[in-house]
Amino acid sequence: MASSAAPLFDAGTIADRWIADYCASAPRDDVLCARGAAGDAWSAVFEELAGLAGDNLETARERAHRHAEDIGTGFRIAGEGEERPWPLSPIPLLIPQAEWDGIATGIAQRAEVMEQVLADLYGPGRLVADGHVPAALVTGSPFFLRPLANSVPPGGYHLQALAIDLCRGPNGEWRVLADHLRAPAGAGYALENRLAMAQTLDGLQTRLNIARHAPFFAAFREGLAARCRRAEPRIALLTPGRLNPSYAEQAHLARYLGWLLVEGADLAVLDDKLYVRTIAGLKRVDALWRRLDPRLLDPLALDSHSTIGVPGLVDAMVAGNVVIANAPGAGLLEAPAFAAFLPRLAELLTGEGLKLPNIATWWCGQDDARAHVEAELDRLLVKSAFGVPPLGLPGAKAVLGSAIQGEARAALLADMARRPQDYVGQEVVHLSTMPVVAEDRLAARPFTLRVFAARGPDGAWTVLPGGFARIGEHADARAAVMGEGMWSADVCVHGPDPVEPVSLLPSGDSTQLRRNPGTLPSQVADNMFWLGRYLERGEAQLGVIRVLLGNSISADTGAALAADTVRKLTDILVSSNAAPAPAGLKRSDLTHLARAALEDGEGWYSVASINAQARLIGQVSRDRLAADMVRLLDAPFPTRGTLLEKAGSLQRRYSALAGLAAEHMGRTDAWCFHDMGRRVERAMATLGFLRAFGRPDATSDDLGTLLDLADSQISYRQRYLTGIARVPVLDLVTLDPGNPRGIAYQVAAISGHLNKLPVLSDDGLAEPQQEQARELAAILVTAHATRMDDALLSVLEQRLANLSDAIARRYFLQGSEPLRAAGLVLA
Repeated sequence: MASSAAPLFDAGTIADRWIADYCASAPRDDVLCARGAAGDAWSAVFEELAGLAGDNLETARERAHRHAEDIGTGFRIAGEGEERPWPLSPIPLLIPQAEWDGIATGIAQRAEVMEQVLADLYGPGRLVADGHVPAALVTGSPFFLRPLANSVPPGGYHLQALAIDLCRGPNGEWRVLADHLRAPAGAGYALENRLAMAQTLDGLQTRLNIARHAPFFAAFREGLAARCRRAEPRIALLTPGRLNPSYAEQAHLARYLGWLLVEGADLAVLDDKLYVRTIAGLKRVDALWRRLDPRLLDPLALDSHSTIGVPGLVDAMVAGNVVIANAPGAGLLEAPAFAAFLPRLAELLTGEGLKLPNIATWWCGQDDARAHVEAELDRLLVKSAFGVPPLGLPGAKAVLGSAIQGEARAALLADMARRPQDYVGQEVVHLSTMPVVAEDRLAARPFTLRVFAARGPDGAWTVLPGGFARIGEHADARAAVMGEGMWSADVCVHGPDPVEPVSLLPSGDSTQLRRNPGTLPSQVADNMFWLGRYLERGEAQLGVIRVLLGNSISADTGAALAADTVRKLTDILVSSNAAPAPAGLKRSDLTHLARAALEDGEGWYSVASINAQARLIGQVSRDRLAADMVRLLDAPFPTRGTLLEKAGSLQRRYSALAGLAAEHMGRTDAWCFHDMGRRVERAMATLGFLRAFGRPDATSDDLGTLLDLADSQISYRQRYLTGIARVPVLDLVTLDPGNPRGIAYQVAAISGHLNKLPVLSDDGLAEPQQEQARELAAILVTAHATRMDDALLSVLEQRLANLSDAIARRYFLQGSEPLRAAGLVLA
C-alpha cells in the first residue's frame, strides 16, 4: 500500500502534474509550454521546486522572497519614503545557450552601432550633414548636451555599459523595446536575483550548467580601469542618494565590485582633477560609474540648479583626468524617436541590418511618418518622442491610440499638428508569457527581459548571460499594458557543457594581502559618527522613560519615587523637546508624557523620531553595516503591549545593535567613528543626568535614579555594601576609568580612537581634536568627587561639545571647507 502511494509525493511526479495543469490553460506560445528541446531543463526547475516545497508552490514563493530580503534587495517607488521588498518569483526564465548566443551577438552589435553614432553626433556630425539623421532629432532633444560637443571622452568611448529591454513575440522572436544609456539600472538586481535563487534552488546551477554572472562584472570592472590613466585607479559609483529608487541595488553593486559608493557632496574638483573627501584628506578618483542624471552632474557646465552634482566635473573629464561611464550626453540615443532611425544607421555604418530588430517606430517629426501615425492611430501606441510627456499626452509618456477618444483625441491630434516632433508611434507589441506562482498555483503572465552589456579591457562588449525578467501583474500580454511589471525573475542561460566556477574573488595564492580596509569618505565617517550618537541618544531617552514608568532595578525606588525626583525626570524629557510638559504628576499625566516621549513622531523629538534618524543613516550605509544591523534599524516600531513592554522591546533592540557593532564590525576607521559617536553621546547624556540628580542636596531617590540612568546600579552595589551615598556615586559615574558607562571611560575611548585615525601632517604634533581630548581627560584624571559641582560639570559639558565640533571640522569636511586647507593630502 505504501509503495503505491509513494509516487504522489515524488518530485518528478509533482513537477509533471504542475506543468500539465499549467499548459492546459496557458497560451500556446508560453515559454514553458512551447519549450521543445528545452523541456528537460524546465522539468528540472519544477522538480527542484517540488523537492523544496513538496506540493505547495506558495512555500517556494515565500522562501524566494525571504532569501531576497536576507540579501537586502529592495526598491523604492518615486515619491515614496519607504523601500519595498524586491518581488522575486521562485520560477526563473530559462534560455538555451544556443538561443542566447544570438541574443548576445545582437546586443553587442547594437551597442557598437550606438557608439559609432554617438561619436559622430558629438564629433564631426557627418550623419546630420549628410541627411541620415534630422538635425531636430539631435538639437531638439533634452538629452543632447551642447557643452560636450566636439569633445572626446577619456579612453575614447562614450559607452561603457548599457541596458536593453527585450520582448519575446508569440513566434519566439526577440525584439528591442527600449535602450537605457543615461544611467542603466538593474545589473545589481540581476546579481541579487541570482544570489537569492542559488539559495532557493541550490541544485539547479550544476544540474543545468547555468552560465555565471561573475565574468561579466569582472570584464566591466577591468574595462573601466583600462580607460584610466593611472595603473592602479580608484573607481567610485556615484549615486544620487538614498531616495533614488534603486539605491539598494547601487549599494550592493559598489560592495560587490569593490568600488567606493559616493554622492556628489563626497567629491571635489581641484586643478581639473577629481578627488573624494576622506578622513585622510583628498584622494584622487580616476573613474566614476554614474547613476546620476547627466544634466545634474556639474552645475557649472550643465544644470546650474543642481545641488547634487560636482562643480568642475565636466572640465575634469574633458581634460582627460576622470573617466565617466557612461559619458554625459550618451542618453541622446535613449530617446524613443531614435529607434525609428537606428535600423538604417546600422546598415550605413556596419553594412548589415540589426540582428535584434526594434519594434516598428515612426517619428512624427517627418511628414510621412506623422501621416501614418494619424491614419493608424487606433492600432498604434503613441509615445513621447523624448521621454517628456507632451501637451497632447498630459501625465503620460505612452498611451494606446485606441484608448484615446473624444476631446482627448482631438487635443492629441491638435498638438501633434503644432509640435509633431514631440511624438512617436509604435506598434503594439504582444508578449510571450511565462509561469509565476499566484495564489498557490501556476499562472501565465507576460514578461520582458532586461539585458546588460559592458565594455571589457580590450574594448569588446561582454553581455551578462541572463539579466532579469520583469513579469506583468495581469494576463493582458500587450507590452503597453504590462508597464513596469509586478514580479521579477532570475534569467538562467543553460547549456550542455559544464560551467567553470568563475568568481570575482581572486584565488587565495594570488591575492595580495592587505589589512587596510581602504579609503573612508568623510561623509561615511559623518554618518557612522551620527549613527552612534542617535542610537545612544535613543537609548538614554528610553532609560528616562523606563525609570519614570517604574522599571527600576532597586525595589526601593521606581514606582515609589519622590515627587521631586519624578519632576526632574519629566524636566529632562521636556527640555529635550521629547514631549509637552505634563499637567501634573498624576499617574495618568506621567503615562501621557511617557507615551509622547516614546512614540509620538509628530512634532516631538521622541524615541520614535530618533529611531527614524538612525534608520535613514542605516539606509545610506548598507555597504558598511552588517545585514542584521540594517534589519534591526529597519524594524518597525513596536505597537503591541503596554508602554513598559514596548520600552523593553526597544531596549533589547538597542542592546542587539550595540552587540552587533561591538562584535561584528571590523575595527576599521568607520567603526572608530561609530564608537566615538556613541561615546560622545553617552558622556553628554550622563553629564545631563549628573546635573539633575547629582547635586549636593541629592536624595537617595535622586542617586538611585542616577545609577539607573547611568546603568551602574549593579556596579555600585558590588563595590559599596553600606548603602547609597553621593560621593561614591559621583566617583563611579564620572571619574572611575574602569566603569564602561562612566564619563572618564568614554573620554579615554574617544582619545584612543583619535590617536589611531589618520593625521594630515608628519610633524608628530597633536591635531586640535587630539589636544582637546587629552585636555578633557586630564581634567577628569585630576578631579575629585568631593569637589564636583555645577561649575565643573559645565566645564566638562562645554569641552565635550567643543571636542565634538572639532571632530566634525577635522574629519567631516563640509562643502564650505577650503579645498586647499593646510595639510590636505592629494594622492
